[in-house]
Amino acid sequence: MSLKSAICNLQSAISPFVLRSASSLVAVLLLLAIPRTASAQLTAAKDGPIVYGHHHLNVSNLDEQKKFWTLLGGTIVKVGPAEVVRFPNVLIFMTSRAPSGGTKGTSVNHIGFGVQNIRAIVDKVKAAGYPIVTRAELPPAQEVKDDLAYIADQQNNVAFVMGPDDTKVEFLEVKGLTTPIAMHHIHFASPQVDDMKAWYVKVFGAKPGMRGSFQAADLPGVNLTYSPAPAGVVGTQGRALDHIGFEVKDLESFCTRLEGMGIKLERPYTKVPALNISIAFIRDPWGTYIELTDGLAQVP
Repeated sequence: MSLKSAICNLQSAISPFVLRSASSLVAVLLLLAIPRTASAQLTAAKDGPIVYGHHHLNVSNLDEQKKFWTLLGGTIVKVGPAEVVRFPNVLIFMTSRAPSGGTKGTSVNHIGFGVQNIRAIVDKVKAAGYPIVTRAELPPAQEVKDDLAYIADQQNNVAFVMGPDDTKVEFLEVKGLTTPIAMHHIHFASPQVDDMKAWYVKVFGAKPGMRGSFQAADLPGVNLTYSPAPAGVVGTQGRALDHIGFEVKDLESFCTRLEGMGIKLERPYTKVPALNISIAFIRDPWGTYIELTDGLAQVP
């Protein structure tokens, strides 16, 4: 099936209500652009009914974003005008729209990648002109040397870089990682850390635990980390990281369960026959915009 005919089928499949959201439509159209090789990167999809799927960014300059993410080790997949950046266990979608702000101050403070060699990647992004903000992003008592910090309770080195549009990214050196870089965690911020963690455990079935001193929960392929935000936070929609995405098996039943829990579907469960996938959108109580997909890992 051609991209044009797939789009025509998609337009007839999605209700006018869904089409009111430009970001929702763009997100779905971008799914059309993922070639078969991209699906193989969501390797965690086989490990549970709910796994992490994608980040969706609002970007002011597509070329600058492509430069940054490929510098980190991502692979760009392009079909027509649609472009997706592929990393192991996460796909990054981009909408060409200036964000209203960066990730800091929202309910998702930053995203984290595991790396094999943190010294090499920090030196590479620094040489390319991106600001290393490790010192500014850690408590004053934490020692930072040559842009790296050893976190004793996690037994690894970390560093922070500020990407385009003030997208904050953390690197963690992970021993035994089988690829140079891979999805590691989403770092949430909330005035109610315990409540936020409990919500993701209840709604998505994440396994509660700790990551060092941080409250955390795990799903296949991703750690969900939670930190306090004394000044409060705003939602993600419209910011640099517009929304996060989970891949859910049997999404229709899951959406029914969500409604039974009193969780509003911001966008209703929608089948996309052209791709044999389904989508829906929800929002957590702290404003994190969340896309739910079923079939993204197998999109041809």
